[in-house]
Amino acid sequence: MEPWIVRSWRRCLQAGRSPQHPLAFDGVSAAALRRDHDEHASLLRAARPVLEHLTHATGGMGYFTLLTNARGVVLDVTGPVDHHDPRAHAIGRRGIDLSEASVGTAAIGAALTELHPVWLHRGEHFFDANGSYSCAGAPLFDPQGRCVGMLDLTGVDVPERPELRHVLARSARALEDALLRQQPYALLLRVNWPGAQLGSEADGLMALDADGYLLGCNSAARQLMPMPQQLPGTCLHCSDLLALDWPRLFDASTRGQRVDLPLWSGLRLQAMAVRQSAPGSAPAAASASLRETETEWIRSAVREARGNVAEAARSLGISRATVYRKLGTRKNG
Repeated sequence: MEPWIVRSWRRCLQAGRSPQHPLAFDGVSAAALRRDHDEHASLLRAARPVLEHLTHATGGMGYFTLLTNARGVVLDVTGPVDHHDPRAHAIGRRGIDLSEASVGTAAIGAALTELHPVWLHRGEHFFDANGSYSCAGAPLFDPQGRCVGMLDLTGVDVPERPELRHVLARSARALEDALLRQQPYALLLRVNWPGAQLGSEADGLMALDADGYLLGCNSAARQLMPMPQQLPGTCLHCSDLLALDWPRLFDASTRGQRVDLPLWSGLRLQAMAVRQSAPGSAPAAASASLRETETEWIRSAVREARGNVAEAARSLGISRATVYRKLGTRKNG
């Protein structure tokens, strides 16, 4: 059993709970849900294409997608929720509190507590009442690095697919990138190690204002260049991270050139600097990234089926024609 599951069970037991206790799925008030939606308007806007692509990629398998805030309250739901099944209806609604404090060990509370992608098998849930769920979860971080919610894929009595943790983690990264790109900025830096192909979903993203101050970045950028400690209310300047004459970045954006990016640590990255494009481009970029994720997932299923397209299509719950179309191949005969 994963160590994080043990930690979660221990917290539930220390709270005086028992796996056999009856479980109530409580929702917040309508007024509280409206406040949550207003507070998370930008997250919901960036999430819409991500949720739609996840539903398209996984809905045929019986999994549905949940978006929650950082407290585990469901903000949005997409996919095949069977509201005639009380188990699906219990969790597949906006405003339901699915935090660990409310429903015990589950992918939602785990992703928000551990801050990394998780997969939870049926019997690993703390409460017996949750034993029919299989779920994957991935946390979401805003451009300032704060956890603002999570993405969840849940199925009720469905075939278990732990690889959903991977597709969900990629989807979470696409959502974070869209969240960053929809805010105003003067310059966006795509950064990666030398030799990597810039322009992929693996890029670190850094948004700068016209004076070179860092407005935000994605998780990949934080991994590529650890951020120094900041005093409350202060902003980092890109020159605090990059050992170069920073106006060169703006010059490079007009020429479409890659830039050698030395760090104060002595490491070197490469970057592509681009000006902000027209409003509305972020959701389109997120959609493109999720299409790549969906295609890669289909390729993986075909590999697992040793090239048997019919078997791969059955495992994914889609038609053979869809597999051929997504992979850009022709049907023989």
